Amino acid sequence: MSDVQAGTDPAVAPRDYTGPIQTASLAERWYVAVMMCLVYTLSICDRYSISTVLEPIRRELHLSDANIAFLTGVSLAIFYVIFGFPLSWLIDRRSRRNIIGICLIAWSLLTVATGLARSYWQLLWARIGVGVGEAGGTPGANSMLSDFFPAARRPMALSVFALGAPIGAWLGSQVAGAIAYRLGWRTMFLALGIPGVLAGLLVLFSIREPRRGCLDDCDARAAAPSFLETMRFLLRQRSAVHSILAQSLTALWGWGLMWWTPAFLMRSYSLNVAQAGGILGPIHLIGGSAAMVGSTWLLSRRSLADERRVMRLLGLNIALATVVTAVIYSSHSLVLTKALFWLYIPSIYVYLGPGFGILNNLAQPKMRAMYCAVLLFLANICNLVVAPQMVGILSDWFAPHHVADAESLRLAMLCLVPTGFWAAWHYWLSARDLLEDEQLAIRAAAEGPVGAPSA
Repeated sequence: MSDVQAGTDPAVAPRDYTGPIQTASLAERWYVAVMMCLVYTLSICDRYSISTVLEPIRRELHLSDANIAFLTGVSLAIFYVIFGFPLSWLIDRRSRRNIIGICLIAWSLLTVATGLARSYWQLLWARIGVGVGEAGGTPGANSMLSDFFPAARRPMALSVFALGAPIGAWLGSQVAGAIAYRLGWRTMFLALGIPGVLAGLLVLFSIREPRRGCLDDCDARAAAPSFLETMRFLLRQRSAVHSILAQSLTALWGWGLMWWTPAFLMRSYSLNVAQAGGILGPIHLIGGSAAMVGSTWLLSRRSLADERRVMRLLGLNIALATVVTAVIYSSHSLVLTKALFWLYIPSIYVYLGPGFGILNNLAQPKMRAMYCAVLLFLANICNLVVAPQMVGILSDWFAPHHVADAESLRLAMLCLVPTGFWAAWHYWLSARDLLEDEQLAIRAAAEGPVGAPSA
């Protein structure tokens, strides 16, 4: 993309910067937003496609529910969260474009390696590698978008970015399920991994690196704060802490249940992998996308200009959807279950765009990737470690002779359902101090040093 050159504009120029400013045209901004959405799409697709084929892999390798949960979820998450912080540290200091592009190519190649794996250990190491690569994608994309869109437009831009979640989930369920049913689960990983390599090259050669903090009142030449400085500042913001806890617990509840849902459908209703993916895929794509677009539209309403109202609505959405999931996983009716999925699945997309956008507004410009990394660390611990492993262990424990079946999995998933109310409570708590904490971030960025005292 060509750069649009402009003279120094006090409205956008960082303090103490005297050189020419590269301002993004409208077309360039939205091209970057679409490309970052593509990165997120491939991340979600590669990560969750394995949950679609959880049951075929478990049967082929003769694994228990606890073992398949470790192989497919925990292995990815451990290294995802371990590498999330050092990669985010680099993102706040080095070229975000290069880190995103290289990480995308890396995790796509390792998705291909997942399909080529012929043993438990080969599959385990491939999934570990996918986690390492994915750790750099979302924090880098969030940080980059925040330097292409001003604060007032960040929630909307990040809602567009978050459309990658429903699109990726559709690819990872319906498309992946159809490929796995016809050609086998190994071919599915090959088909989903190769396009990611091409997309990574496109990121490297078609996107420019924006000047960090160019749309905020901050000192562009000041050093990025250390990890400990960032954590100290974050912990001063009660709304940021509650927001991160709320979104992490939403991932534990919503995405944790969704991780096991394809296997639940196959066991409870004797469906094959294509049929299970065919039920979930359209709801992710249509319902999830509608939820994302609807939440973006709501953010543009004057009645929701106060972000505290947004947080309260997010909490109400999760609380109501938690009741729906209690019915879904206790019912034995496929017709009722399919109907209620149209209420439950869209609900787990509503928080993504507003949640990321509001959290970015709470962070100083050179802390955004680290804020995002903290959220992703906790969220992925919840939905890729705690939820899959807890459900797997409980399913084995509840089962007759510890051989998991449909009813043991159902009971294990019902144990996870009440955590949705816990998440809703933190959204309400986050709203209390939100405006004050955003002002704290603005003052701290304008003053320069991270440790500047608040008023």
